[in-house]
Amino acid sequence: MNRLRVIGSMILTAGIVTAVATACRKEETASGVPTPLTLVTPAGFPAPNDLFGNNPLTKQGVELGRVLFYDGRLSRDGQVSCGSCHQPFAAFSTFEHAFSHGIGNQFTTRNAPGLFNLAWHRELHWDGGINHLEVQPLAPITAANEMGEDLSNILKKLNADSRYRALFRDAFGDPEATSQRMLKALSQFMGIIVSADSKYDRMLAGKVNFTQAEAAGYAVFKAKCAGCHQEPLFTDLSYRNSGLPLDPLLKDVGRMRITGKTADSLKFKVPSLRNVALTAPYGHDGRFYTLAAVIDHYRSGPKPGPTVDVALRAGLSISSNESADLLQFLTTLTDTTFTKDPRFKEPG
Repeated sequence: MNRLRVIGSMILTAGIVTAVATACRKEETASGVPTPLTLVTPAGFPAPNDLFGNNPLTKQGVELGRVLFYDGRLSRDGQVSCGSCHQPFAAFSTFEHAFSHGIGNQFTTRNAPGLFNLAWHRELHWDGGINHLEVQPLAPITAANEMGEDLSNILKKLNADSRYRALFRDAFGDPEATSQRMLKALSQFMGIIVSADSKYDRMLAGKVNFTQAEAAGYAVFKAKCAGCHQEPLFTDLSYRNSGLPLDPLLKDVGRMRITGKTADSLKFKVPSLRNVALTAPYGHDGRFYTLAAVIDHYRSGPKPGPTVDVALRAGLSISSNESADLLQFLTTLTDTTFTKDPRFKEPG
């Protein structure tokens, strides 16, 4: 009789386990409806690129992308995440480092640019070698000196994690992590990182006034710098040789690596000056540690060369007083609302 009770109990338990497992599978594969989001174009900004035409922006997709962005498991040693090199408090650049740390205590070979307003960029990286934000993460993820990981290994790790299966289900209606879904989610997160609430922006909106020095610096900027650093993005997205001599160790020829054209030798993408006070050091190789040093480079005249930008060959006529005022203006481009935005922070 006792044996029959035990057998009956085992059958009942097995039935409960089976029912629970079935219910979990149904819950895991249930397709919810993600909450749509809209990328808001800041006042005065041009229309962004069609970044999300085939990747509808959703609350759940952005959240999945945020978790992935800060997860060291996207690297081979489990220690280096996208957020390791792109730190929010430094406008998503690498704080006070010319080059970022990769796996195995290796270093990158270019200065990490700030990540913001990417929906307005046609190409990415200093040389424009990436033509869409959705594929951009592949470069650092697979680079041997950066994250050094294989996509198949990443997907194994993600699919073995119940939290990720839930996040992928919520974002894409299916719990399976695929490379396409992972890249779409990362693109959604990076694409909504917008910076457009600096003192400069509030001044244009009539909410604050510049100091006398800031106003004078703005006038210097418009007269001497705006040709390349066009408002409101503070970059014209072009590639230019600013007269920096070739680093003999890095031998980085810039845009020419992508196009193969000698006319593009030593040309690099014009960086945005938004949040520039937060993103030191400066230049594609981080050779300038202060903004004053950058201005002095342009004042003294760039190194001559056949591809040096025509507007820079003779140097820029900027007096010491104008330089001081220009530095004051550049600080007005710092957007602390953006750097402290909880939507962009590492998940707790």
